[in-house]
Amino acid sequence: MFEQVITSIDKANNQDPNYELVDDQKQAKEYIYAQRMTQMLSRFAPEADELMHIVVRGQHIERWRSPRSDFPMNKQGYHQWRSALYEFHAGRVVELMQQAGYKEQACERVYNAVAKKQIKRNPDSQLVEDIASLVFIEHYMLAFAQSKPDYDEQKWIGILQRTWQKMSPQAHDFVLAGNITLPAPLVPLIEKALSGE
Repeated sequence: MFEQVITSIDKANNQDPNYELVDDQKQAKEYIYAQRMTQMLSRFAPEADELMHIVVRGQHIERWRSPRSDFPMNKQGYHQWRSALYEFHAGRVVELMQQAGYKEQACERVYNAVAKKQIKRNPDSQLVEDIASLVFIEHYMLAFAQSKPDYDEQKWIGILQRTWQKMSPQAHDFVLAGNITLPAPLVPLIEKALSGE
């Protein structure tokens, strides 16, 4: 059942029309994101069970089908989009689990984690938030910074501090112990943001 769900998630994410170059090879953007999530889970929480592997693999499933542009381009619209995405991703993963024969209890646990219900109180939701934050820092933060040349230092410090606040103490320790690769050009800014906690 597990292999069927993982294969189905990968197949869905490989349909992403957006791509990223990895070792000079075009890779579907959400497919490579899901692989990075799984790899980070194995590094950060090697004891995680199969349901959490399904959660992190499917956390962004078919994200391109719900574009940001479908919602108002303001702060409220952004939050509406994020909430809708959580429900969409969670529903799609559970649909694939049901097709594979998973029972209701397992599906409910995965739904709540993918939909990020009760972060800080639900350990599964917090774990997926930690993994997403670690993957963002290691793989996406630099490109995000380069795409926002108009952001000043204070804005960046705020973004970094909010990302840090989302993470658990265990994820903080993981970063501070040097277990992830920080984007070198941003290290001074990261250090400044964290020292200002």
